[in-house]
Amino acid sequence: MPLKLYALCGADRTRPFSPHVWKTMLSLAHKGLAHEVETVGFTQIPKLEEGFSPTVPVLRDGDRLVRDSFDIALYLDDAYPDRPALFSGEGGRAMARFVESWSMTTLHPAVMRIALVDIHDMLGPEDRAYFRQSRERRLGRPLEEVVAARADEVAAFAGKLEPLRAMLKVQPFIGGQGPLFADYIVFGALQWLRVASPAKVLQDDDPVAAWFERCLDLYEGLGRGVRAA
Repeated sequence: MPLKLYALCGADRTRPFSPHVWKTMLSLAHKGLAHEVETVGFTQIPKLEEGFSPTVPVLRDGDRLVRDSFDIALYLDDAYPDRPALFSGEGGRAMARFVESWSMTTLHPAVMRIALVDIHDMLGPEDRAYFRQSRERRLGRPLEEVVAARADEVAAFAGKLEPLRAMLKVQPFIGGQGPLFADYIVFGALQWLRVASPAKVLQDDDPVAAWFERCLDLYEGLGRGVRAA
């Protein structure tokens, strides 16, 4: 029985956009594990697997259900130790925890301030209503007010990636000579923006843009195979 991944999409079910789902999609490809993907909208998630998780990704592996992209990556390394490692040891797991915290506190809020209305507009009617209500309740203001300073956010975004840019002077991936789960964490944030919004946040000659292109090409162009906004 192949593994099954539940992935978040908008009205176009061919374009998964969740950064967390993308982390898991690349993790499964990294491990070389055959799997099927079931795409769902926001309002379908509570009905999945008898309400197992309020969010996706969710991975089913036989009788085992795992949620949360980081926990899924840990599970895959433990369950399939004969496949390429996602963390390359305890040090790699600790490094990925730091990268996850940096991405979630620095990159994700910036993507939201740029792409919030774009994300809303790519959803189906039921999901649009849910998304607007839940995000406006969480943020305390209308979506349109959140993205009012979008141009400034776009201009400032590249600066938030300076730690990655400096590292890329000495190695091609966060994982060293090849990608690890830490790369997929940051890739997920940038792929989220690429799929959801036409905003251009990186110049073509930016080393981070070159790294992102390398990541898009991984696993027979898995990331590139989904159309950009």
